[in-house]
Amino acid sequence: MRYRAVIATLLALCLSVLTACSEAPEAKSPELLTYDDIRNTGLAVNCPSLPETARGSISLDSSKSYSISGLCLQPTTYFVEEEGGKRKQAEFVEGKLLTRYTYSLDQVGGALDLDNSGVLTFTEEYGIDFQPITVLLPGGEQVPFLFTVKGLIASSEPGVSSINTSTDLEGDYDVPSYRGSTFLDPKGRGLASGYDNAVALPATADEFEEASIKLADTVNKAGHISLKVSKVDGQTGEIAGIFECEQPSDNDLGAKEAVTVKVRGVFYAQLDEA
Repeated sequence: MRYRAVIATLLALCLSVLTACSEAPEAKSPELLTYDDIRNTGLAVNCPSLPETARGSISLDSSKSYSISGLCLQPTTYFVEEEGGKRKQAEFVEGKLLTRYTYSLDQVGGALDLDNSGVLTFTEEYGIDFQPITVLLPGGEQVPFLFTVKGLIASSEPGVSSINTSTDLEGDYDVPSYRGSTFLDPKGRGLASGYDNAVALPATADEFEEASIKLADTVNKAGHISLKVSKVDGQTGEIAGIFECEQPSDNDLGAKEAVTVKVRGVFYAQLDEA
């Protein structure tokens, strides 16, 4: 009997421990989430969303000034252009994301102007407008690039009088260098620091000279993006939709040729009247 009592006590203790450990944290609304709730969960990378029933419109007046704030762009799929054979055209191959939790752009904003001809133009001015991303191709190659919308100027077709589910914005943006001017390669070469060439006999062949001459230039209007609005909340001024952009990848400070990267995803923004 004594052994049965001991066994029963141990079973009760184990059951209480398992029950306490298996209890899930209490669900909270997005407005009540704290830093500890989202830390190391990946939730911070998600852009806000609107319900499927948000199919309204926002009327615009060319005599008024508007702005976009809180623009968030969350990539979902990545494609890298690969050269084809002698008789094959270049095609885009889907890559796998290697970057964890820090690949969305957020808090991007700028002016939104409507001219007399009904052309709606968004000019990017501030925000977290760049993120370094690396994708893995099926063959094992890793392709880094700087996902960005710096200096974006996106316009619509003429005749726009409101923002609705048929509104599209399209434009070009600048693509800064993936690496900064103080970055040093494995041989200690850099643009603003380090050596001018490898610590050995300098190579004179063009293929090796490119690795010694570092370039960290911004390629102006090298990226192109298309924003398609699919959800509109006319009461709050919120809009959401999908985007697709193409831009060059990292060129290792001029040591290699950049390839074209295509990014698709979703976006969210808040329309404000100045």
